[in-house]
Amino acid sequence: MDACNYLIPDGSSRPSWKRLAFDWFRVLATAGLLLWFVYAGGAGLGYNWQWYRVPRYLYSFAEGHFLAGPLLEGLVVTLRVSAVSLVLSSLLGLITAVCRLSGSFAARAIARGYLELIRNTPLLVQLFFIYFVFSPMVDLSRFASAVLALSLFEGAYASEIIRAGILAVPQGQWEASKSIGLGRYRTYRHVVLPQALRHMTPPLVSQAVSLIKDSALVSTIAIYDLTMKGQEIIAETYLVFELWFTIAAIYLMLTLSLSLATQAMEKRLALTG
Repeated sequence: MDACNYLIPDGSSRPSWKRLAFDWFRVLATAGLLLWFVYAGGAGLGYNWQWYRVPRYLYSFAEGHFLAGPLLEGLVVTLRVSAVSLVLSSLLGLITAVCRLSGSFAARAIARGYLELIRNTPLLVQLFFIYFVFSPMVDLSRFASAVLALSLFEGAYASEIIRAGILAVPQGQWEASKSIGLGRYRTYRHVVLPQALRHMTPPLVSQAVSLIKDSALVSTIAIYDLTMKGQEIIAETYLVFELWFTIAAIYLMLTLSLSLATQAMEKRLALTG
Protein backbone atom coordinates (compact mmCIF):
# COMPACT_ATOMS: atom_id res chain seq x y z
CA MET A 1 0.00 0.00 0.00
CA ASP A 2 1.18 3.52 -0.78
CA ALA A 3 2.76 5.16 2.25
CA CYS A 4 0.64 8.24 1.60
CA ASN A 5 -2.63 6.30 1.86
CA TYR A 6 -4.40 4.30 4.52
CA LEU A 7 -7.23 1.77 4.30
CA ILE A 8 -10.58 2.47 5.92
CA PRO A 9 -12.92 -0.30 7.12
CA ASP A 10 -14.85 -0.61 3.85
CA GLY A 11 -11.60 -1.37 2.03
CA SER A 12 -11.33 1.92 0.15
CA SER A 13 -8.29 4.15 0.28
CA ARG A 14 -8.11 7.78 1.25
CA PRO A 15 -5.14 10.14 0.99
CA SER A 16 -3.34 10.91 4.23
CA TRP A 17 -2.88 14.41 5.57
CA LYS A 18 0.61 14.49 4.03
CA ARG A 19 -0.79 13.76 0.58
CA LEU A 20 -3.54 16.35 1.01
CA ALA A 21 -1.02 18.93 2.19
CA PHE A 22 1.18 18.21 -0.83
CA ASP A 23 -1.82 18.54 -3.18
CA TRP A 24 -2.77 21.88 -1.67
CA PHE A 25 0.84 23.02 -1.90
CA ARG A 26 0.85 22.27 -5.63
CA VAL A 27 -2.43 24.16 -6.11
CA LEU A 28 -1.15 27.20 -4.21
CA ALA A 29 2.20 27.06 -5.97
CA THR A 30 0.49 26.96 -9.37
CA ALA A 31 -1.77 29.87 -8.41
CA GLY A 32 1.22 31.84 -7.11
CA LEU A 33 3.16 31.20 -10.31
CA LEU A 34 0.20 32.34 -12.39
CA LEU A 35 -0.15 35.53 -10.35
CA TRP A 36 3.57 36.18 -10.73
CA PHE A 37 3.30 35.89 -14.53
CA VAL A 38 0.34 38.28 -14.51
CA TYR A 39 2.13 40.92 -12.45
CA ALA A 40 5.38 40.44 -14.34
CA GLY A 41 3.52 40.96 -17.60
CA GLY A 42 1.80 44.06 -16.23
CA ALA A 43 5.11 45.45 -15.01
CA GLY A 44 6.63 44.86 -18.42
CA LEU A 45 3.83 46.91 -19.95
CA GLY A 46 4.22 49.62 -17.34
CA TYR A 47 0.69 48.93 -16.09
CA ASN A 48 -0.40 50.56 -12.83
CA TRP A 49 -2.42 48.02 -10.86
CA GLN A 50 -5.38 49.52 -8.95
CA TRP A 51 -7.13 46.59 -7.31
CA TYR A 52 -8.38 48.83 -4.49
CA ARG A 53 -10.88 50.36 -6.93
CA VAL A 54 -12.52 47.05 -7.86
CA PRO A 55 -14.70 46.32 -4.74
CA ARG A 56 -16.89 49.37 -5.33
CA TYR A 57 -18.07 47.81 -8.59
CA LEU A 58 -19.03 44.63 -6.75
CA TYR A 59 -20.85 46.00 -3.73
CA SER A 60 -21.20 48.97 -1.42
CA PHE A 61 -22.88 49.88 1.86
CA ALA A 62 -25.18 52.86 2.32
CA GLU A 63 -26.65 53.57 5.75
CA GLY A 64 -25.87 50.04 6.82
CA HIS A 65 -27.61 48.45 3.80
CA PHE A 66 -25.86 46.23 1.30
CA LEU A 67 -26.05 47.52 -2.27
CA ALA A 68 -25.12 45.39 -5.25
CA GLY A 69 -22.62 46.96 -7.60
CA PRO A 70 -22.86 46.90 -11.39
CA LEU A 71 -20.90 43.65 -11.65
CA LEU A 72 -23.28 41.84 -9.29
CA GLU A 73 -26.24 43.31 -11.17
CA GLY A 74 -24.75 41.94 -14.37
CA LEU A 75 -24.23 38.59 -12.66
CA VAL A 76 -27.95 38.45 -11.85
CA VAL A 77 -28.76 38.97 -15.54
CA THR A 78 -26.26 36.26 -16.48
CA LEU A 79 -27.88 33.84 -14.04
CA ARG A 80 -31.36 34.66 -15.35
CA VAL A 81 -30.34 34.10 -18.96
CA SER A 82 -28.51 30.88 -18.06
CA ALA A 83 -31.33 29.49 -15.89
CA VAL A 84 -34.10 30.05 -18.44
CA SER A 85 -31.90 28.79 -21.27
CA LEU A 86 -30.99 25.69 -19.27
CA VAL A 87 -34.64 24.74 -18.74
CA LEU A 88 -35.61 25.36 -22.37
CA SER A 89 -32.52 23.64 -23.78
CA SER A 90 -33.21 20.57 -21.63
CA LEU A 91 -36.81 20.38 -22.91
CA LEU A 92 -35.68 20.94 -26.48
CA GLY A 93 -32.95 18.34 -26.07
CA LEU A 94 -35.45 15.79 -24.75
CA ILE A 95 -37.87 16.40 -27.63
CA THR A 96 -35.07 16.17 -30.19
CA ALA A 97 -33.68 12.98 -28.65
CA VAL A 98 -37.11 11.33 -28.70
CA CYS A 99 -37.58 12.41 -32.33
CA ARG A 100 -34.20 10.92 -33.22
CA LEU A 101 -35.35 7.59 -31.76
CA SER A 102 -38.84 7.84 -33.27
CA GLY A 103 -40.15 5.47 -35.90
CA SER A 104 -41.32 8.43 -37.95
CA PHE A 105 -39.02 9.32 -40.84
CA ALA A 106 -40.23 12.96 -40.80
CA ALA A 107 -39.46 13.36 -37.08
CA ARG A 108 -36.01 11.85 -37.49
CA ALA A 109 -35.27 14.03 -40.53
CA ILE A 110 -36.35 17.25 -38.78
CA ALA A 111 -34.34 16.40 -35.67
CA ARG A 112 -31.30 15.50 -37.73
CA GLY A 113 -31.54 18.68 -39.77
CA TYR A 114 -31.79 20.78 -36.61
CA LEU A 115 -28.73 19.09 -35.12
CA GLU A 116 -26.59 19.50 -38.22
CA LEU A 117 -27.58 23.13 -38.68
CA ILE A 118 -26.94 24.14 -35.09
CA ARG A 119 -23.80 22.13 -34.42
CA ASN A 120 -22.09 23.21 -37.65
CA THR A 121 -22.59 26.97 -37.30
CA PRO A 122 -21.07 29.29 -34.65
CA LEU A 123 -23.23 30.40 -31.75
CA LEU A 124 -22.37 34.05 -32.44
CA VAL A 125 -23.75 33.78 -35.98
CA GLN A 126 -26.93 32.15 -34.68
CA LEU A 127 -27.30 34.86 -32.04
CA PHE A 128 -26.96 37.64 -34.65
CA PHE A 129 -29.37 35.90 -37.02
CA ILE A 130 -32.05 35.50 -34.35
CA TYR A 131 -31.65 39.04 -33.03
CA PHE A 132 -31.23 40.99 -36.27
CA VAL A 133 -33.30 38.86 -38.68
CA PHE A 134 -35.80 36.71 -36.81
CA SER A 135 -36.71 38.86 -33.77
CA PRO A 136 -37.97 41.86 -35.80
CA MET A 137 -40.39 39.51 -37.60
CA VAL A 138 -41.98 38.24 -34.38
CA ASP A 139 -41.16 41.18 -32.08
CA LEU A 140 -38.84 39.38 -29.68
CA SER A 141 -37.01 41.30 -26.98
CA ARG A 142 -33.25 41.18 -26.55
CA PHE A 143 -33.59 38.90 -23.57
CA ALA A 144 -35.90 36.51 -25.43
CA SER A 145 -33.59 36.50 -28.46
CA ALA A 146 -30.59 35.65 -26.29
CA VAL A 147 -32.48 32.88 -24.49
CA LEU A 148 -33.74 31.43 -27.78
CA ALA A 149 -30.26 31.39 -29.33
CA LEU A 150 -28.67 29.77 -26.28
CA SER A 151 -31.51 27.26 -25.93
CA LEU A 152 -31.28 26.16 -29.55
CA PHE A 153 -27.50 25.87 -29.40
CA GLU A 154 -27.22 24.05 -26.07
CA GLY A 155 -30.33 21.96 -26.80
CA ALA A 156 -28.59 20.39 -29.79
CA TYR A 157 -25.76 19.11 -27.60
CA ALA A 158 -28.09 18.18 -24.74
CA SER A 159 -30.14 16.04 -27.14
CA GLU A 160 -27.15 13.80 -27.88
CA ILE A 161 -26.51 13.38 -24.16
CA ILE A 162 -30.14 12.48 -23.54
CA ARG A 163 -30.25 10.12 -26.52
CA ALA A 164 -27.14 8.33 -25.26
CA GLY A 165 -28.74 8.00 -21.82
CA ILE A 166 -31.91 6.52 -23.34
CA LEU A 167 -29.91 4.07 -25.45
CA ALA A 168 -28.03 2.98 -22.30
CA VAL A 169 -31.27 1.53 -20.88
CA PRO A 170 -31.24 -2.24 -21.51
CA GLN A 171 -33.47 -3.45 -24.34
CA GLY A 172 -35.15 -5.81 -21.92
CA GLN A 173 -36.76 -2.85 -20.17
CA TRP A 174 -38.45 -1.80 -23.41
CA GLU A 175 -39.64 -5.33 -24.05
CA ALA A 176 -40.95 -5.71 -20.51
CA SER A 177 -42.88 -2.44 -20.82
CA LYS A 178 -44.39 -3.56 -24.09
CA SER A 179 -45.33 -6.93 -22.64
CA ILE A 180 -47.41 -5.36 -19.85
CA GLY A 181 -49.21 -3.08 -22.28
CA LEU A 182 -47.50 0.24 -21.67
CA GLY A 183 -47.65 2.70 -24.54
CA ARG A 184 -44.63 4.63 -25.80
CA TYR A 185 -45.36 7.73 -23.71
CA ARG A 186 -45.82 5.76 -20.45
CA THR A 187 -42.77 3.64 -21.23
CA TYR A 188 -40.64 6.75 -21.54
CA ARG A 189 -42.17 8.40 -18.47
CA HIS A 190 -42.27 5.50 -16.02
CA VAL A 191 -39.54 3.13 -17.19
CA VAL A 192 -36.93 4.54 -19.55
CA LEU A 193 -36.32 8.14 -18.48
CA PRO A 194 -36.00 7.41 -14.72
CA GLN A 195 -33.27 4.89 -15.52
CA ALA A 196 -31.64 7.06 -18.21
CA LEU A 197 -31.48 9.95 -15.76
CA ARG A 198 -28.71 8.18 -13.87
CA HIS A 199 -26.50 8.15 -16.98
CA MET A 200 -27.25 11.57 -18.40
CA THR A 201 -27.45 13.84 -15.34
CA PRO A 202 -23.68 14.37 -14.82
CA PRO A 203 -22.96 15.24 -18.48
CA LEU A 204 -26.02 17.50 -18.56
CA VAL A 205 -24.66 19.41 -15.58
CA SER A 206 -21.35 19.70 -17.42
CA GLN A 207 -23.29 21.08 -20.39
CA ALA A 208 -24.77 23.67 -18.04
CA VAL A 209 -21.21 24.79 -17.30
CA SER A 210 -20.69 25.37 -21.03
CA LEU A 211 -23.98 27.27 -21.19
CA ILE A 212 -22.87 29.70 -18.49
CA LYS A 213 -19.63 30.39 -20.34
CA ASP A 214 -21.41 30.74 -23.68
CA SER A 215 -23.86 33.21 -22.14
CA ALA A 216 -21.08 35.81 -22.20
CA LEU A 217 -21.81 36.22 -25.92
CA VAL A 218 -25.19 37.83 -25.21
CA SER A 219 -23.28 41.02 -24.46
CA THR A 220 -22.83 41.39 -28.23
CA ILE A 221 -26.52 42.30 -28.56
CA ALA A 222 -26.34 44.85 -25.74
CA ILE A 223 -27.74 42.73 -22.93
CA TYR A 224 -26.19 44.06 -19.75
CA ASP A 225 -24.96 40.79 -18.34
CA LEU A 226 -21.75 40.37 -16.36
CA THR A 227 -19.52 40.71 -19.42
CA MET A 228 -21.31 43.77 -20.78
CA LYS A 229 -21.24 45.48 -17.38
CA GLY A 230 -17.52 44.81 -17.21
CA GLN A 231 -16.96 46.33 -20.64
CA GLU A 232 -18.96 49.40 -19.63
CA ILE A 233 -16.91 49.91 -16.46
CA ILE A 234 -13.62 49.39 -18.33
CA ALA A 235 -14.61 52.04 -20.87
CA GLU A 236 -15.10 54.51 -18.00
CA THR A 237 -12.21 53.58 -15.69
CA TYR A 238 -9.57 51.89 -17.89
CA LEU A 239 -9.18 49.17 -15.25
CA VAL A 240 -8.67 46.63 -18.00
CA PHE A 241 -6.77 43.82 -16.29
CA GLU A 242 -8.38 44.21 -12.86
CA LEU A 243 -11.93 44.05 -14.22
CA TRP A 244 -11.33 41.21 -16.66
CA PHE A 245 -9.59 39.13 -14.01
CA THR A 246 -12.45 39.82 -11.60
CA ILE A 247 -15.03 38.81 -14.21
CA ALA A 248 -13.05 35.67 -15.01
CA ALA A 249 -12.93 34.81 -11.30
CA ILE A 250 -16.72 35.19 -11.00
CA TYR A 251 -17.29 32.90 -13.99
CA LEU A 252 -14.77 30.47 -12.52
CA MET A 253 -16.63 30.36 -9.20
CA LEU A 254 -19.91 29.66 -11.00
CA THR A 255 -18.56 26.91 -13.24
CA LEU A 256 -16.40 25.40 -10.50
CA SER A 257 -19.45 25.15 -8.22
CA LEU A 258 -21.33 23.24 -10.93
CA SER A 259 -18.29 21.05 -11.57
CA LEU A 260 -18.05 20.16 -7.89
CA ALA A 261 -21.78 19.42 -7.88
CA THR A 262 -21.25 17.12 -10.86
CA GLN A 263 -18.48 15.23 -9.08
CA ALA A 264 -20.61 14.81 -5.96
CA MET A 265 -23.52 13.65 -8.10
CA GLU A 266 -21.36 11.10 -9.92
CA LYS A 267 -20.11 9.69 -6.60
CA ARG A 268 -23.64 9.46 -5.22
CA LEU A 269 -24.94 7.76 -8.37
CA ALA A 270 -22.00 5.33 -8.27
CA LEU A 271 -22.81 4.41 -4.66
CA THR A 272 -26.54 3.97 -5.30
CA GLY A 273 -25.93 2.19 -8.59
